[in-house]
Amino acid sequence: MPERSASMLSVVCETPGLLRAQQRALPVCAPGEVLVRVRRVGVCGTDLHIFGGTQPFLQYPRVMGHEFSGEIAQADGSTRLAVGDPVYVMPYLSCGICVACRAGKTNCCVAIQVLGVHRDGALCEYLALPEAFVHKAEGVTLDQAAMLEFLAIGAHAVRRGQLHAGQRVLVVGAGPIGMAAMIFAGLRGAVVTALDARQDRLDFCTRELGVAATVTLGEGDEAQLAARTDGEFFDVVMDATGNVRAMERGLQFVCHGGTYVLISVVRDTISFADPEFHKRETTLLGSRNATAEDFETVLQAIRAGQVPTAALNTHRMALADVPGRFAELLDPARGVVKALIEV
Repeated sequence: MPERSASMLSVVCETPGLLRAQQRALPVCAPGEVLVRVRRVGVCGTDLHIFGGTQPFLQYPRVMGHEFSGEIAQADGSTRLAVGDPVYVMPYLSCGICVACRAGKTNCCVAIQVLGVHRDGALCEYLALPEAFVHKAEGVTLDQAAMLEFLAIGAHAVRRGQLHAGQRVLVVGAGPIGMAAMIFAGLRGAVVTALDARQDRLDFCTRELGVAATVTLGEGDEAQLAARTDGEFFDVVMDATGNVRAMERGLQFVCHGGTYVLISVVRDTISFADPEFHKRETTLLGSRNATAEDFETVLQAIRAGQVPTAALNTHRMALADVPGRFAELLDPARGVVKALIEV
């Protein structure tokens, strides 16, 4: 257990584009909380949006970081966790009593507090957290445990879409969340096509994820997608772009009787042509965050060697280097898929 008089390093996003290293007092556990020594933090598209000023649910200043793993530093009275246990954290702190929580949909709790978004997150050395959201990372490494959250978002979207073997699935957006959806769609036996503007990302999806086909965004892409499906288009289309135009356009790639899953969240209003929506009898689904069931799905897949976590983790940096180097992660030329910050 750390000395209570000690301070800890934190990295704060004060305003869009400005990160500062700060020394803060160590957190003190309230009743029902455990102290987690943060060890790995994954950088998510949400963090990049916070840095860029385009995250719709955030007030500055904010300590980012919601994908992370660590070790228990203090667990007074816990019957599940002991000092030294490696852990992962479900960063969606739900109330447990609202209409969504009562229905088991803790991922869209009315009063949800997402670490690193609604309250300060893991770009620091220690966090005091409610024990209910901290779980043993059994059978996985600290690196893998820090990647559970983004993979669980993809697994949740696949579960929302009720994917099954043999379905033709299009994932639009080959960032980490889109890749997670591709992985778990593939594990359900779906035939996956990826659509993205970046050829390097599409090549990665072919090489590391084994997707059936890729199409580069641009002139002629609709014709290519039609050709791959005998003109019928896709049973399920999943959008992971965070781009309004892409989200609106994606409806046209859904087959008659098909399903459209929106994983992305944007500030804007999105709209579709009602005749197109209705003539397909489209099922439209929003997919937000993940639940304990989805985290367990990911854990089982990683333990079984079904997720190429080593390939997904393309970049690393130390916590102290984040203020000076974070902007590098926005540079497409660097080929970042998933960066891990070592604490």
